[in-house]
Amino acid sequence: MESLKELYRIGRGPSSSHTIAPTRAAELFAAENPGADHFRATLCGSLSKTGRGHMTDTAILDVLGRTKCEIIFSDRPDEELPHPNTMIFEAFAADGHGMSALEVYSVGGGRIAIKGRPAEKAQDVYQLSTFEEIRDYCNEKNMRICQYVYETEGETIKEYLSEIWQQMKRTIEAGLAAEGILQGGLAVQRKARYLYRQNHIDESPQTRENRLVCAFAYAVSEENADGGTIVTAPTCGASGVLPATLYYMQQYRRLPDEKIIDALATAGIIGNLIKTNASISGAECGCQAEVGSACSMAAAGLSELFGMEIDQIEYAAEVAMEHHLGLTCDPISGLVQIPCIERNAVAAMRAMNALSLANFLTHTRKISFDVVVKTMYETGRDLFSKYRETSEGGLAKTYFE
Repeated sequence: MESLKELYRIGRGPSSSHTIAPTRAAELFAAENPGADHFRATLCGSLSKTGRGHMTDTAILDVLGRTKCEIIFSDRPDEELPHPNTMIFEAFAADGHGMSALEVYSVGGGRIAIKGRPAEKAQDVYQLSTFEEIRDYCNEKNMRICQYVYETEGETIKEYLSEIWQQMKRTIEAGLAAEGILQGGLAVQRKARYLYRQNHIDESPQTRENRLVCAFAYAVSEENADGGTIVTAPTCGASGVLPATLYYMQQYRRLPDEKIIDALATAGIIGNLIKTNASISGAECGCQAEVGSACSMAAAGLSELFGMEIDQIEYAAEVAMEHHLGLTCDPISGLVQIPCIERNAVAAMRAMNALSLANFLTHTRKISFDVVVKTMYETGRDLFSKYRETSEGGLAKTYFE
C-alpha cells in the first residue's frame, strides 16, 4: 500500500475526482504545451453529467484560462468509456492547428491516470495489504496500528499528519464562522453556524454531543461544497466525517494533538485498505465508497483515541462500513450538497455508534473487515451506473419530478 500522504490530501472542494484531479490534469497539460494559443477540454461520463455542479469546468478554466479554454460536456455513452471519469485535453496553435492531445482518467482521491503512459503510482511503502496481515503483525510485535504506521513510514509522517490535522481544524473553524447560501442554484443555506450556536438551557449531554458533531461535519462539508480548502478523508465529498468526530473528542476529552495524530494514522490505514482492495470513488462504487469509507475510518480513529484493542478497532471499522453497503451516489443537480452534506453528519454520528458497539460486542462478531471491504467493492460494481455519481437516478431524479 502507498503512503498515507497519498490518502490525506489538502485541496480544493467540492470533489477530489471532479476538482482536485482535473486541476492536476490541466496543470500537467498546460506545462507540456507552453506555446499553445488555446485549449479544449472534453468531459465525459460522470465528469460531464455532474461536472457543472462539482465545479469541474471552473477548476480547469482557472488553470488553462477562461478566455483560452473551451469546455465541452460530452454525451458519449458510459459503456464506450474506458473509465467513468474521462477527460480529453487538446492544445491548438494560433492558426487552429492541433498541437497535442491527452486522455486522462480521474481515478479517485485526486489521482489521475493517462492513456498510453505508465500509471501514476506512488511508491508502495506498506508490504502488508489486508487487515488480517496487519493485525497479525501488530499482535506479534505487541504494537498498535498507529505504531505500525510510524515504523513503516518513519517519524516524519507525524509531521505530515500534524499539518493535515491543522488544516482540518481550520476548515471546521471557517465553516462555523460562515453564513449565507451555497453557490450552485439550489439555494441551500449553510447550517453549521446555526447548529453550533443552538445551545439550550435544558439540553441533555447526548443531544449536545449530536448537535456539535453534526455542526462540525456540516462545517467541513459546507466549506467543501463552496469550493473551500479541505482534506480528503478519503475524498472531498466525505471530508466532514473524520474531522468532525476527532474535533469533538479533542474538545470534549481535552486531548492533545499527539493523540489525534495517532487516530489519524489508524484511520488512514483503514482508508488505505479500502482504497487498495476496493475503491474510494463514488463514480466507481457509489457513496458507500466515499461516506461509507469515511465512517469506517472515523470509527477506527475513535477506537484508537479510546485505547481499544486491535480486534475492537477492526469491529468498529467493519460495522461502520457494513451498514453503508449499497449506498448510492445521487447528488441533486450534480452538486455536493443534497444529500451529501447531511450524509456526512449522519455518518459521523454512526461512527460514534460503531465505537460503542465495538466496545460491547467485539468478541461476538462474525464478519471481518477484509470481508466487508470485498463485499463493498462487489456491491458497488453491481450498482446501476445511474446510482454512481451521474445525477441520473435516486434523489437527483425524483427531486425534480
